[in-house]
Amino acid sequence: MKIDRRSFVAGTLALGVPQLVRAQGAGPIRIGEVNSYTAQPAFLKPYRQAWELAQEQINAAGGVLGRKLETVFRDDAGKPEDAVRHAADLATAEKVDIIAGGFLSNVGLALADYANQNKRLYVASEPLADALVWSKGNRYTFRLRPSTYMQAAMLVEEAAKLPAKKWAIVAPNYEYGQSAVKWFKELLVKARPDVTFVAEQFPALGRIDAGATVQALEAAKPDAIFNVTFAVDLANFVRAGNTRGLFEGRQVVSMLTGEPEYLDTLGPETPEGWIITGYPHADLQTPEHVKFRDAYRAKYNDYPRLGSVVGYETVQAIAAALAKAGSTDNEKLVDAFEGLKFGSAFGPIEFRKIDHQSTLGAYVGKSALKNGKGVMVDWSYRDGAKYLPSDDEVRKLRPVVG
Repeated sequence: MKIDRRSFVAGTLALGVPQLVRAQGAGPIRIGEVNSYTAQPAFLKPYRQAWELAQEQINAAGGVLGRKLETVFRDDAGKPEDAVRHAADLATAEKVDIIAGGFLSNVGLALADYANQNKRLYVASEPLADALVWSKGNRYTFRLRPSTYMQAAMLVEEAAKLPAKKWAIVAPNYEYGQSAVKWFKELLVKARPDVTFVAEQFPALGRIDAGATVQALEAAKPDAIFNVTFAVDLANFVRAGNTRGLFEGRQVVSMLTGEPEYLDTLGPETPEGWIITGYPHADLQTPEHVKFRDAYRAKYNDYPRLGSVVGYETVQAIAAALAKAGSTDNEKLVDAFEGLKFGSAFGPIEFRKIDHQSTLGAYVGKSALKNGKGVMVDWSYRDGAKYLPSDDEVRKLRPVVG
């Protein structure tokens, strides 16, 4: 089927693709993308697929600044030192205009430090630790995903309504897990001064001893559990918890569990009634999301995961910043990202000037089983802008503002 160019451009604009700007060069605009593809394939395979979809759409509509986008992908295997090595190679040997990506928080922090030292724009798509934009924030680093603070605040809003007073915690022992726990505890105690924390388990990422972890949590006899594990650790924790009855009669609040990447893996073992953050892809019927979902399905004959949304919107953000800057100049692009606004599959997004955190939100709901698969039910969208601290608070958290 032949598509009229004007119609195609109109369609891509509705998905958030920026308007075309006068050409400034013949060669492609090159993006260097660094991520943990072999370490976290469940999230990053759909991430890369949607990245390539967004790039294909933008290029088919004429590109940005009259130039095509081109991405050079690198796999850091979940190792910060490899990520920095790749970033340096992309900047010097590959001559990329922009560095982007990152999944694990420790990797993202390493890339942010590289960006700051070398004065190179870094668009962090996924790393969730708050240090990325606050205590270790810098002029050159911007983050798309809602942070651990934001998602903890969303979950605390629901956790504070529960009758539970004694809480236990399980989280991976690295930056993301530590940050999520810090903010959940601080925000929950502020909302409910009567709660106490009776047990904490911090297994090594990807190496949880699920039986011992479940046994330690059970021994503390908590009323409720805050879970921050994900991927294979989550699957092992849930299996051991189900087997040993850890979740019976207890409420569980869980970060990331409602993402299709992890619900798909849990399958019929999905615990029901957990309060979760996630992505109800099948039931979300806003016009922006339907257009994104339909385009993804048409290309890949599959439904999008949350990684798909993150990959797609990272490219959209970069394209919008390029159009706003009217240039690939590094400093002009940094200035363009500050206060950048664009449309997404979840609605409007802005990268805040004060801390470079985007206002992309998340869905909060409950876990359930439907036809043997884990799903999100009773969900609602939480606008990220409503779950961020004030400018005065950010100035205390971020030593270098701007």
